Amino acid sequence: MTNGSYHSKLPNSTMDDRQRHLHFVFMNYDPEYERLQSDRTKRGAREVEMYLSTKHNDLLAKKLEPGTYHKTLSLFIVDAFAVQITDAQADVLRSAKEVRVVEKNQELP
Repeated sequence: MTNGSYHSKLPNSTMDDRQRHLHFVFMNYDPEYERLQSDRTKRGAREVEMYLSTKHNDLLAKKLEPGTYHKTLSLFIVDAFAVQITDAQADVLRSAKEVRVVEKNQELP
């Protein structure tokens, strides 16, 4: 399920540290995103989608070990994305200057 090399970098990791959960990552204000959002054409919508998907993928690649996460979607209306990660990885993303909020998905009973 997860890459063993990543876990070897976590001192005293427990099984819960290695379990992946869905987290929503909301990004900080980005003037380029705002500029692209102002174009309400189909072409403009495609540009926003491409820009944010690349931006979100780049952040994950820069901050987390390859193969230890699974991005499930990008939310283009709010500059956010959903990703399957461990709680420790969520803490790493929380410390990134580009990130405003990281919230763990709360399942309803």
